[in-house]
Amino acid sequence: MSMVRTGPLLGLLVQIVLLAVLTQTVGLGAAGWVAGLAYGVALCALLSRGMSRSGASALSPADRVTLSRAILVGGVTALAADSFGRSAPVTVMVVLTSVALALDAVDGYTARRTGTTSELGARFDMEVDSFLVLVLCLHVAPSVGGWVLAIGAMRYVFVAASWVLGWMRGSLPPRYWRKVVAAVQGVVLTVAMGDALPGALTTVVLVASLALLVESFGRDVGWLWTTRHLRHLVSPDAVTAMAHPSSPVSHSSASAGAGLGSGRTDGLTWPDHPTVAVARRGIARV
Repeated sequence: MSMVRTGPLLGLLVQIVLLAVLTQTVGLGAAGWVAGLAYGVALCALLSRGMSRSGASALSPADRVTLSRAILVGGVTALAADSFGRSAPVTVMVVLTSVALALDAVDGYTARRTGTTSELGARFDMEVDSFLVLVLCLHVAPSVGGWVLAIGAMRYVFVAASWVLGWMRGSLPPRYWRKVVAAVQGVVLTVAMGDALPGALTTVVLVASLALLVESFGRDVGWLWTTRHLRHLVSPDAVTAMAHPSSPVSHSSASAGAGLGSGRTDGLTWPDHPTVAVARRGIARV
């Protein structure tokens, strides 16, 4: 067996064990098993493919943390799918989701501490985050309203748009606000799932969360549009300076993700900074 498949296959086995534990503790039904197994198989296949394409022989310590998060997300996915036919074990779902969200800070820290930051790990982390938000939106939509699906779908719509619009395939400069907004989505949706707030207040908080997401994506789209003719012609510093004349640009200090190579979906390297990919390929770091 190729070493490149050991990590993902182990993840699939642990995912099955988690589904079995949920079956024994909360009575996971057939729909949950189908959803959980489909998720686990897809996770194994996609992660194996990513490792093969990146040339990774094994998962890094940070990748293993992210895989643990992904397995918890698989449990949430199974429970969410099962809840369409009966009442969901909300407490268990909140616990699994909360641990997965907490570990989101651990994998990045681990990557930096061990010097194992990578394009694969960054992309893996982003996909797990995005899918968890989508699952949570699908779960709370029946009680809150279908409009909440916009939160979970926005990142996928953004990527789909990049398939059609060439100017959206560039690499974005780093912005910490993206990470803050992404974290807010998970926390707010977990609160909504746990029914911790009165219904009206839950709606208000979710609307505010969606507004933050629209602002964040809108700013990135605006930046890509503004610099669409510049990215192939001038340096990253010049592009950023022209797009944000009031914000001085400096690449002199290494950032947390500086060891991650350069994403080149548009000819720019963004040295010494993490990169956020907005195309089908490249780096996805915030």
